Amino acid sequence: MKTAITLLIALIIPGSLLAHDHRSLHDFVVEDIYGDTFDLADLKGKKVLVVNTASKCGLTPQFEELQALYEKYGGDDFTIIGFPANNFADQEPGTNEEIAQFCQANYGVSFPMMSKISVKGDDIHPLYKWLTQKSENGKFDAEVAWNFQKFMIDENGKLVDYAAPRDLPSSEKIVNWVSSTN
Repeated sequence: MKTAITLLIALIIPGSLLAHDHRSLHDFVVEDIYGDTFDLADLKGKKVLVVNTASKCGLTPQFEELQALYEKYGGDDFTIIGFPANNFADQEPGTNEEIAQFCQANYGVSFPMMSKISVKGDDIHPLYKWLTQKSENGKFDAEVAWNFQKFMIDENGKLVDYAAPRDLPSSEKIVNWVSSTN
């Protein structure tokens, strides 16, 4: 009898109501590069560009464009969050302190940088599991291909799109997304 009732309910209730209620960026709490708690729920109402970074990569000069994008659009409506990761060719071997010093000294980075994490593999950080797996984000699969892959999150904390590592922060795709109003 229970099985018949369950089947009847499943047929009556639209599939969309039974669908997995996917998490948002705002459901995560991370640690910043100084070891302090950073609650991503504090970013409600802002577009967020999430970027995995590395200090010893051929793409490291993108820090300069990320900082310029942050200076131009950052504030109440937009921010960038950097997540150092050592997942590719040992290109981020430093400690959080060394990474923070490098970013400040070489690129004047003032956007929030988080503690070093893993962005792929068995030890993938839960946030990056959400960013990269459709089963988690409800949008698409987007395995991190290399350092400086960029994920675009809307004001409600939902994943919107991503840009490949070689796509510059000044690309039309990113700038149009940041500067558009909803």
